[in-house]
Amino acid sequence: MRIIAGEARGRVIEAPPGRHTRPTLDRVRENLFNMIQANVPGSRLLDLFAGSGALSLEALSRGAAFAVLADNDRNASETQKRNISLLRYQDRARQFRCDWRAAVEELRKEREVFDLVFLDPPYSMQDMREVFLSLIPLAGKDTLFILEHEAGRNPEVPDRFTVIRDRSWGFCAVTIYQLSEEGV
Repeated sequence: MRIIAGEARGRVIEAPPGRHTRPTLDRVRENLFNMIQANVPGSRLLDLFAGSGALSLEALSRGAAFAVLADNDRNASETQKRNISLLRYQDRARQFRCDWRAAVEELRKEREVFDLVFLDPPYSMQDMREVFLSLIPLAGKDTLFILEHEAGRNPEVPDRFTVIRDRSWGFCAVTIYQLSEEGV
């Protein structure tokens, strides 16, 4: 895996060993960032189910101000730490090694607000309603929620979230949501 664009362009990053983590393919990341490129510079982002951290690291390389990465897998967390250090983003990234609920709860207590939220859960996780609802206190008026999922299988999300854009590449799809006005 490599960083596609920005200040760290071309730098190789690690993927966690084993089969528990499914890294976002370079071509999917490139197309995803083409879709959201105007929203990245200066943004604060949350990356739940972060795996290697490739999405966050790509965003930081492209000018995001700060990233919070959360994953409960030990190998993924250690890989994130190495990748963050390799790219020298320690001052622009924070990690949580815990399940998504604990990370969101802590961020809610701290009254954090994010511009971008990356969600790359296991493809078997088809009911995303609880996850999306828990994120509402962390959202601003224009926050984008970017969900990677299996193509042809749209996970369930609350009606308060509107699809802004969706796209698929082979077995992988990305749907971008925004919280409707009554949800903010």
